[in-house]
Amino acid sequence: MISKFHKSHQKFLESAFAFNGAKHTTAFVKQWLKEQNEKVYVKVEKIPFSQLEKWEFRNGALRHESGKFFSIEGIQVETNWGPVLSWEQPIINQPEIGYLGFIVKEFNGVLHFLMQAKIEPGNINYVQLSPTIQATKSNYTRVHEGKSPLYLEYFVNTPPDEVWVDQLQSEQGARFLKKRNRNIIIHVNENIPEYENFIWLTLAQIKELAQFDNLVNMDTRTVISGITFGNFDVDSFMQSHQLSGIESALLKSACNNENELNSFDYILRFVTRHKAGYDISITSVALDKVKNWQQDAYKIHHAENKYFNVIAVRVEIGNREVVQWTQPMIEPAQEGICAFVCKEINGILHFAVQAKMECGNFDVIEFAPTVQCLTGNYNNENSLKTLPFLDYVLKADTKQIIFDTYQSEEGGRFYREQNRNVMVLAGDEIPVELPEHFIWMTLQQLQTFIRFNNYINVQARSLISAIRFKHES
Repeated sequence: MISKFHKSHQKFLESAFAFNGAKHTTAFVKQWLKEQNEKVYVKVEKIPFSQLEKWEFRNGALRHESGKFFSIEGIQVETNWGPVLSWEQPIINQPEIGYLGFIVKEFNGVLHFLMQAKIEPGNINYVQLSPTIQATKSNYTRVHEGKSPLYLEYFVNTPPDEVWVDQLQSEQGARFLKKRNRNIIIHVNENIPEYENFIWLTLAQIKELAQFDNLVNMDTRTVISGITFGNFDVDSFMQSHQLSGIESALLKSACNNENELNSFDYILRFVTRHKAGYDISITSVALDKVKNWQQDAYKIHHAENKYFNVIAVRVEIGNREVVQWTQPMIEPAQEGICAFVCKEINGILHFAVQAKMECGNFDVIEFAPTVQCLTGNYNNENSLKTLPFLDYVLKADTKQIIFDTYQSEEGGRFYREQNRNVMVLAGDEIPVELPEHFIWMTLQQLQTFIRFNNYINVQARSLISAIRFKHES
């Protein structure tokens, strides 16, 4: 008999190939999303800080009067990593651990994920596909005096053997100070209510929809990145599903632990050496005293108008727990790019992964995509010369590009931020020998490190989540 742990691998894998057994067609889901967007009233407008309700500048930070939700604070950073060893910046401090969770259930033997068409004030297109539950502790304890999140009771009361994924994962390390969320997937057998703006999708459909710009939100992407499929006879499986080309190479990289260039222990020593060898010291600074940052009535911004701005918005939304509120948000100064360069080594597809320090990281260093540029104009002479692989990714031939979409960042804190997400298949022009701080890993190795919390950053997890092994015909 297959244990529940192994059954979850099998069911997730079957769902990753399930289009024909889905409750709804993907075309129907796209139309349904469009209708959800059209029927709900949304208004988001920038306002001066003086019009924020229940928020105030207090004790050197921008805080909610309850002391909950999050605050915008100033920090000074000292480090021995990289060319810039000291700087100051605003950052989001949100010490609460929230829920990002899916309920999964089988219909006609096919595992489906209960997804929500959720509006966030910062989303470019407002409605995106989010997990079943997406709530901070302040939300689900009803600090806002609004409604309790739907389906919360299932996550609170689910037996441990029906919890199929349960991880603490980081958010953007350059914007959040040591922020983590509980990424969780629970399995249910009983019938549960399906509310108006919820829908059941297979994993294959979620990954298919992730191929389009800004349909699948960041919280969905981080949760499904933690799904693993175990080890099995990949060649036999590929033959039975008539797989070939890049999709078969990706599946083999995800489910085969042979012929890896670097052992798991070697990679663990690599990242441990980085975590032990580099330091970050964070000191609190009053928000109005942060060096090289300026504040006016409408925003806090860098003196050179780069990186990001802190702004205030008034939000009116028709289907949220609270239908009208004000809050601070982070507005990007420009779009960024996150990219993996992949290469077949020893017959297995490997990913060039960088060890990256960001000031808000929970444990100094996390593994990041080959290229990650979010905080400056990356397409300039200095960046092209100094950032490994950036020029290669930007000049990649379309035949090399496996994946290329714009994906939104978390819309509850970030105002209309999207970044280009790219995966490039390299050939002999990229050597096996990598620059300092880079290492080759298979997809299975990446997913194994995801299981152990705070090793793979959110930008890498976002890219991993979009990897599909079968496209809809």
